[in-house]
Amino acid sequence: MTEVEQASVLRKNIVIVNCREIRTGRQRSGILPIIALLMLSMATGCSQSNPNQGKTSEQSPQAQEAASTPQAQSGKTKVVATFLPIYLFTKAVAGDVADVEILVPPGTEVHEYQATPGNIKAIATAKVLVKNGLGLEEFLEGTVKNAQNPKLTEIDASIGIKPLNEISPVVKTTPDEKDHEHSQGNPHVWLDPVLAKQQITNIRDGLIAADSRNKATYEANATAYIKELESLNSEFQQTLQKNPSCTFITFHDAFPYLAKRYNLKQVAVVQIPEDQLSPTDVQNAVSAVKKYKVKALFSEPGVDNKLLNSLSKDLKLNLRTLDSLETGEIDPQHYFKAMKANLQTLETSCK
Repeated sequence: MTEVEQASVLRKNIVIVNCREIRTGRQRSGILPIIALLMLSMATGCSQSNPNQGKTSEQSPQAQEAASTPQAQSGKTKVVATFLPIYLFTKAVAGDVADVEILVPPGTEVHEYQATPGNIKAIATAKVLVKNGLGLEEFLEGTVKNAQNPKLTEIDASIGIKPLNEISPVVKTTPDEKDHEHSQGNPHVWLDPVLAKQQITNIRDGLIAADSRNKATYEANATAYIKELESLNSEFQQTLQKNPSCTFITFHDAFPYLAKRYNLKQVAVVQIPEDQLSPTDVQNAVSAVKKYKVKALFSEPGVDNKLLNSLSKDLKLNLRTLDSLETGEIDPQHYFKAMKANLQTLETSCK
């Protein structure tokens, strides 16, 4: 064998030996590894091709970013809940064994919400999505599609709940006033503690199906929260039965389930704009409220409407606040705090 042939064989042996060394992670001392490193560029057998390389992705930018973002190292199931009431219920059931994130910031109008890139990313990296359902979260369909998460489990918290439609006239004081159409029935079921129990049960069952290893925790947390809801329901019943035939007008059609459960009479929903009122708008609002003889006018937290205050003074009615729980704290106990405040408001207004 000539010197040239011997050198060629030596180079091949060096490459083969050190490819094995690299794959097994071992290192040896001496000159052989150094020579091998110099020769790696000549060894095509050491490289492994990526079968996905060169393929063009059709994912949205947010889905691509989510796919390239490392998952949290906590090992917990990631859950996203649409807005505050559903977040409160989901967090109550999940406790500390799952990471729960809210999509719609508290205080933001969920009926007309427009999804953000952050929402798409959150859904793209989540294992579970919990929604109220009944057509409330209109933004979800396109958002879930853009997130492109085939492993996502969706939980509809209102499954099995018979929806209500309008239980009283809805009066518009201006023709341009937007109406929240409830094509699948009124979605505000969480304001009835009895129906809230059903939502907790649905969320519990959905989480167990998606994360069975934490079944015991989900069951225990749901049971504890349901007991609190049962106690709240008893408190509402005992308090409000003292003042039957309580009539009221509200300016947001959020309370039909609450009214039906406790025999309250929601006489009308008067829709009024919050600004740019013409004299005709004001007169229409006054006439609408005067048409119904009621004991109470109910507004919502965070609404600073001069017309409402003026109406209450003109009609010699107190304008009080009923909380629809679409704004507030993200502690699951906030539900009970807000609902007990609602009970006190109803008790005072219905005397």
